[in-house]
Amino acid sequence: MTEDAAKEPQSFGKEMWDLIVVVVEALLIAVVIRTFIFGLVVIPSGSMIPTLYIGDYLYVTKYAYGYSKHSFPFSSGPFSGRILGVEPKLGDIVVFRGADLKTDFIKRLIGLPGDKVQMINGVLHINGKMVEKKQVADHIETSQYGKQHNVPQFIETLPNGVRHNTLDAGFFPTADNTNVFEIPKGHYFMVGDNRDNSNDSRYQESVRMVPFENIIGRADYLLLSVAMPGSFLKFWSWPEYMRTDRMFQSLSKVVE
Repeated sequence: MTEDAAKEPQSFGKEMWDLIVVVVEALLIAVVIRTFIFGLVVIPSGSMIPTLYIGDYLYVTKYAYGYSKHSFPFSSGPFSGRILGVEPKLGDIVVFRGADLKTDFIKRLIGLPGDKVQMINGVLHINGKMVEKKQVADHIETSQYGKQHNVPQFIETLPNGVRHNTLDAGFFPTADNTNVFEIPKGHYFMVGDNRDNSNDSRYQESVRMVPFENIIGRADYLLLSVAMPGSFLKFWSWPEYMRTDRMFQSLSKVVE
């Protein structure tokens, strides 16, 4: 046996070990980024129309409000409460864990701890004051069969000056007229921009008011938007289904 032949098994073993190290390092980097820096979420429902559409892919800033156990994959963080916590602001679009501690939601924050929130005839009231609501051009929705219909659209201005679009399709008693919700310490009130088609904090049996610990991050940036659910991986269908006018934009600039 030659000297070169004797070295071959050792070289192959070393190459395999180096490959394993590289893969493990890449996975660790991915976990760190996914846990502490940002996440990518896709919108599965129409509860945030007209701000977010089904098939929108969003950049979520994980460090915006600090970290909780829900910042980790599978809610596996080894602590309770929140560390490096930063108070969310009115108007933020927030990703959070629902009351079942399994389902992720994305809604707009419209009530802070200590606030009193109520819907009266479809108009948001915060601490007894009516929130400014101005009607603008209708939002045009297109069904999966290509039929179009108009939905009344409004610009709502929260007390801190944040403006955002909302939809109000008509009178829905449980959504448009509510009791007064008094938000307890350490909790937040979340509502969808599509006011008549959103499961949110108005429904205390499901979403409820959201504890600070259950917040995952703030949605800040719209990366991609694919009109047909499930078509993202079918790259040959991108020219047909990609909404190029919604790509690469800050969510703070979505107001029409």
